[in-house]
Amino acid sequence: MLQAYDFLQLFDRFGCTLQMGGSDQWGNITAGIDLIRKLRGRKAHGLVWPLMKSASGVKFGKTEAGTVWLDPSRTPPFNFHQFWLNTDDADVVPYLKSFTFLERDAIAALERAHEAAPEKREAHRVLAREVTALVHGPEEAARAERGALKLFAGALASMDVSELLSVLADVPSTRVAARDLEQQSLAKWIATTGLASSTSEATRLIRSGGIYLNDARVSDEKKRLTRDDAIGGEIIVLAKGQRQKHVLKVAPDESSEEQLGNG
Repeated sequence: MLQAYDFLQLFDRFGCTLQMGGSDQWGNITAGIDLIRKLRGRKAHGLVWPLMKSASGVKFGKTEAGTVWLDPSRTPPFNFHQFWLNTDDADVVPYLKSFTFLERDAIAALERAHEAAPEKREAHRVLAREVTALVHGPEEAARAERGALKLFAGALASMDVSELLSVLADVPSTRVAARDLEQQSLAKWIATTGLASSTSEATRLIRSGGIYLNDARVSDEKKRLTRDDAIGGEIIVLAKGQRQKHVLKVAPDESSEEQLGNG
């Protein structure tokens, strides 16, 4: 009922006579068409298509977990690129057909390459590049690709601050004043940020080579952080192993703040 009324409002305010959507919206759209016919005596139309689903049967939609947004403020270009790069093997060719403007021959060639050597993920890389370029532009697509290569090659120190912030947008972070960095040891920071449950555990991790500072393994259990450790003077990336990371965002001394979570 509400979606039917929504179609009526779109018709009255903007002259909208066509509503499009997935096949699961057919009833809502036709209800709007009937409402416009009865109340305004005018024709309206609906256009639907089969739902796009993953191999697991999950549909694309804003209510689904792990959804991807076109708005870069909701899903940064790097994360958008990673979403497509991490496509399930069974979905990559159908997605190339549905979400890109590549020629059939090009997609067929990618399909053959994927079947011959799926571990090379050539089809995935092309899908991520094409869709990201379509939504955010070729420059952002290239930037996302470079960021991914550097992130997984352990080359964080070679990135500039804006690139780092984009690449690490979903990594938990803490804002800290520069003067506060040296007030506690690296081990204490590891504990404070939740990478270890305690300072003693953090110390053990450092001794065993399990702690990284800007992708470089740390061996000095007494080390203290300084502004010189910050990439671009602003970002310090702490890591437990290769996957569990936390970002320290170094602020001017006068703006010390508490932990910000994913901000």
